[in-house]
Amino acid sequence: MYKPEIPLALALVCTLFCTTTLAQQKGTFTDTRDGKIYKTVKIGEQVWMAENNNYNASGSKCYKDNTAYCDMYGRLYSWEISKTACCKGWHLPSKAEWEILMAAAGGEKTAGKHLKTTNGWRDHNGKSGNGTDSYGFSTLPGGVGSSYSDNFSYLGIYGLWWSSSEYSSDYAYYEGINNIYDNVHWYYGDKHRFYSVRCVKD
Repeated sequence: MYKPEIPLALALVCTLFCTTTLAQQKGTFTDTRDGKIYKTVKIGEQVWMAENNNYNASGSKCYKDNTAYCDMYGRLYSWEISKTACCKGWHLPSKAEWEILMAAAGGEKTAGKHLKTTNGWRDHNGKSGNGTDSYGFSTLPGGVGSSYSDNFSYLGIYGLWWSSSEYSSDYAYYEGINNIYDNVHWYYGDKHRFYSVRCVKD
């Protein structure tokens, strides 16, 4: 069967256009409050931070109070503190905004695998807990903290991110991904627990 050749000039235009289009999906921004530079990624119509927030909001914590964990996983925030964690032009995503992201990343049954980093997740029963990071979202398992004590847990096992949506006066929704399954889960948690934060652009 005859297959027409694509002119070289047209092929070059296509290559440049495709490269530019892909390049536009990723970027950076600077948090003017402390000068930290964050990676960003556009997934669907949303622009997200491509790493966990690390703004030292009053009352926020590093896992086990160790700044080295903050450098890698970002800080942990209670729900009230999480509402002040994002800088101007960005905000704590609602449950609905998280759901839009999950749909764009293949749906809740497989989005966890696509959004997890390719390293940093603990193995389980001989099976890798890592993902494919297909969209450059680069979720890391930053674990959990508590305002009631200095207890920290689940580093390398769970990544949990607050939403701005309340379940009740004492509980709010958060998104969860773990090292065992490929899916994502919605939960509602005690507002005094400390989870990670991802910001989405206004």
